[in-house]
This record gives sequence, structure tokens and C-alpha cells, in this order.
Amino acid sequence: MTAYDIILEPILSEKSYDGIPVKKYAFKVLKSATKTQIKAAVEKIFGVKVKKVNTSNYDGKLKRMGRNEGRRSAYKKAIVTLTEDSKAIEFFESLA
Repeated sequence: MTAYDIILEPILSEKSYDGIPVKKYAFKVLKSATKTQIKAAVEKIFGVKVKKVNTSNYDGKLKRMGRNEGRRSAYKKAIVTLTEDSKAIEFFESLA
């Protein structure tokens, strides 16, 4: 499993934008990924030093499809905090 398999996509929301100035970034990650795997993947992909990783699991939201009710897929969210001496992630810098 490569680092690109673990980090699926960045989460871009108002709450995640508030963390960018203090080097906190949110990612949607593989459901079975551990904190150490997420840390290693972010360090490898972006070339930064990770201080802390917080994770949380989310159930998919209920959605109506005509008469029937279904669910969006569940996912895992990781909030990655970088060290103070680490460089920022360039992808997020244009958004701040």
C-alpha cells in the first residue's frame, strides 16, 4: 500500500480553512489506516514534518432517492498538525 492509497483527498470546508494558518490540515483517508500510517504518508507526499494526527470516523449521511432512503459512503477524517519549524503544504497556501 502506497502513501497515495492512504491519503484520498483534502477536506475543504470553512472549519478546515481556519486551521491552515496554524498548520492544521484535514484529509479524507483510507478507513483502515492507522495514525502512524497517515503520518508517514503525509510526510512522504508533501515533504513536511508531522507533529500530531487526530482521526475520526464518520457515517454516511442519509439521502432520499425517490421513495427509498439510502446512505452516502462512510469515511475517516484525519486532522494533521505540522511542527512549527516545518514548511507549510503548498496546496493549501493558495486557499488561505
